Amino acid sequence: MRQLTIELPDEALAALALAPEEATREARWILAIHWYSEGRISQGTGAAIAGLSRPEFIEALAAAKVPAIQATVDELREELADGVGAHRQR
Repeated sequence: MRQLTIELPDEALAALALAPEEATREARWILAIHWYSEGRISQGTGAAIAGLSRPEFIEALAAAKVPAIQATVDELREELADGVGAHRQR
């Protein structure tokens, strides 16, 4: 895993009342949730960035009011149709 460094003014951490370790953890969660909400990463990647298990990441998405399922209704219907069709062909 690569490491990124973000410099923040001392005033920012003081205003947020966060220790550097807490700010780092929170920043990882925020980035993972944001990138997932944009459809740029998967749940598994988001969980890894946030330092969470996948079920914990899904709970974090719910707490942030971000849908855990990023597929459209039409995409889900297509997947269901493909799954049903594939099952029937066996």
